[in-house]
Amino acid sequence: MSLSAHEVNHLKKAPAVEGVLPELLTRWSPRAFTDRDISAAELRKIFEAARWAPSSYNEQPWRFITGLRGTETKKKIFDTLMPFNQMWATHAAVLILGVAKTKFSHNGTPNPVALFDLGAASAYLVLQAHAQGLAAHQMAGFDHDAIRAALAIPDEYELGSVIAVGHQAEPAALTNEQMHAQEVGARQRKPLSEIVLAAWDKPADL
Repeated sequence: MSLSAHEVNHLKKAPAVEGVLPELLTRWSPRAFTDRDISAAELRKIFEAARWAPSSYNEQPWRFITGLRGTETKKKIFDTLMPFNQMWATHAAVLILGVAKTKFSHNGTPNPVALFDLGAASAYLVLQAHAQGLAAHQMAGFDHDAIRAALAIPDEYELGSVIAVGHQAEPAALTNEQMHAQEVGARQRKPLSEIVLAAWDKPADL
């Protein structure tokens, strides 16, 4: 018998750490989405959060090409996804492609952290979506050349991820065995000793 969405959300919750924002501990990336739409007001809040992410020189290099259900933009984004992602992303209310301008506006020189800044804005976006009771799942599995052509993205913009946003469905909605297993499996993270270093291969003393 499959776990319910409520049970899975409880399973995915990270161990409580005093002082860490609850949204960081409970956010994860479902693949099971309902066919329910998202209102324009809900979307504005998500993008408002992304708007306030930090960026080098306050360049704000991110752009979010947004395809709502039933629009040509969503179809164009969806058509470029890898078949595995198409199997589940078809139900998401919104598909969003994040791109980053690779040159600074104030002097035209290369911005080496443009994708880094896009990542920060995307993190704000998915955390805000989670705080609003929505589900978000970022994916790298799409045809980059095809999506650039389909959406007429200029060469000076680098592609980030496609983000599916919508309302979470019951895990049983995923009929693919691999997807279902990932949906109901526990989350895993590397220990701090592996990612926070005082010197190369030497854990910081925390």
